[in-house]
Amino acid sequence: MTTTFAELGLNEQILAGVDALGFTEPTPVQAQSIPLVLEGRDIVASAQTGTGKTCAFALPVLQLIGSTKSNVAPTDVAEDATASEEEIPAAPKRRRRRRRRSKGTTDEAPIKAPDTPTAPLALVVTPTRELAQQIERVTTVVCEHTGQRSVIVMGGARFDRQIADLTRGCDLLVATPGRLIDLMDRKIVDLGQVRVLVLDEADRMLDMGFWPSVRRIMQALPQERQNLLFSATIPPSIKSTIDAMLHDPAMVEISRVGETADTVEEHLCPVTQGQKTQLLEALIKTGGAEEGTTPERVLVFCRTKHRVDDVSRVLKNSGFTVDVMHADRRQEAREKALKRFREGRVQVLVATDVMSRGIDVSGIDAVVNYDVPMDPEDYVHRVGRTGRAGATGHAYTFVAPDEITPLREIEYFTHKLIPLWDLPGFAYDAGRIVPQASRSTTKPTRTMFSGSKSRRGFGGPSGGRYGRHY
Repeated sequence: MTTTFAELGLNEQILAGVDALGFTEPTPVQAQSIPLVLEGRDIVASAQTGTGKTCAFALPVLQLIGSTKSNVAPTDVAEDATASEEEIPAAPKRRRRRRRRSKGTTDEAPIKAPDTPTAPLALVVTPTRELAQQIERVTTVVCEHTGQRSVIVMGGARFDRQIADLTRGCDLLVATPGRLIDLMDRKIVDLGQVRVLVLDEADRMLDMGFWPSVRRIMQALPQERQNLLFSATIPPSIKSTIDAMLHDPAMVEISRVGETADTVEEHLCPVTQGQKTQLLEALIKTGGAEEGTTPERVLVFCRTKHRVDDVSRVLKNSGFTVDVMHADRRQEAREKALKRFREGRVQVLVATDVMSRGIDVSGIDAVVNYDVPMDPEDYVHRVGRTGRAGATGHAYTFVAPDEITPLREIEYFTHKLIPLWDLPGFAYDAGRIVPQASRSTTKPTRTMFSGSKSRRGFGGPSGGRYGRHY
C-alpha cells in the first residue's frame, strides 16, 4: 500500500508546501525519516543520491519549530532593517571590482553587527554553497505556506545582504561552515535557541577537513537539541564521532555503505593518461553506451582545478559548449554555470568534487570520471549525479595505469566490480592496463611479510611477465 505525505504526520501548512513543490508520494527515505523526526528522535539516515533527502529533513523540521513562536521580525522592524542595509556604506564600484578579481570574493567589510543577534530555531549545515542554495530553495517554498522564514548564509556572497536578511528574523538558517563562523565571530548570529541541528552530507561534515569548524559550531549550540545526520554514505570511520554526538539515534538505511543506484549503468574504461581527452571527445560525439544518440548533459569530474580548466579548454576548442565549476570561480560564475547546465544551454560541465554532492540537476545523461577519485565515497557521490528520480544514467570511469590503486579501493568499498567497457571503433594505446575478470572485491589482509608477495601478483604499467592486467 502506498504511503502518502499526509499519513506521515505532516500538518496542512507543510502539506500545502509539498504540493507547491510538486511532490505526490514520499520516497523511502522520506517515508521512514519524517515520522522519526516528528517524534523528536536523533537520526542517522543514509540513502542514495537523488532520493529526496532534503525534504526528508526540511519538512518535519519546519513543522517542529513551527510549534514555537516565529522568530521573524514584525513588519516595522523589517522596514528598519531595509533602511539599515541602505545605510551600510558600500565600497566604490571600481574598487569592489578589483577586489573581486584579486580575491575571488564579493565580501565587503567591516560591517556593524545588529544590536540583537539573530537566533534561529533550526540550523542546517552543509559543505558547499550549491547545496546550501538547493536546500534554501526547498525551505523557502514551504515557508511561504507556513508563515516562517528561512535564510541562507554562505561564502562568496555579500556580507551586508546576508546581515540584512538575518536582521529581518529567521526561523531556519541554512549555512556553510566558514561563513557561519564569520557571522558568529561578529556576533551577528546567536545559536543559543537552536532546537534542531541538521548536518547534510554528514560524512563530509564529520571528516577531518570540516570537523574543526563543525565542532566549533556545535559548541555554540544548546546541549539539549535534536540532531539529524543525512548522507548518501555513512562510513565506519565517523561512527565514533556519531556515537558521541547523538543520543539513542534511529538508523534509516535505504542503501548500504558504498551502494550505488541501480538506475546507473557503470562502465570502466581503461586508457592511458595521454588518450583521456581524446576518448572523452569520442564518447560525447558517439553517445557512448547509448550509441547513435547525442547526450544533452554530460558531467565530467576532474581531480584538480587546473585539470578542470585544461580539459574544458580542449573541449571548447573542439566545438563543444562547455562550462566549469570549481572553488576558484566566483559564486556568481558558479551559479551561472549551474543554471546554464540545468537549462541545457551547456552540453558539458567540467567540475571538481564541488559538484559531486547533493546537487540536483535532472536529466544528466552521463557522468565521466576523467580522473579516478582518491576517496571511494566520492565515487558513489559522483555517479549519483546521473540516474536520478528513476531515470537511467551512465557513469564512465577512465582509469590510467597510475590510477589502479584508487580504482581497487573503490571496488573494495562498493563490493562490486565496475564492468569493463570499450568505445567501439576507438584505437586504444597499447600501454593501457586491462582488468582481469577474476579480480576480487575483498580487500586483502596484509601482514608485515606480505608486501613483496602481493606485488608479484600484480602487473604494473610495464606488465611484467603477468601482462598488462590487474
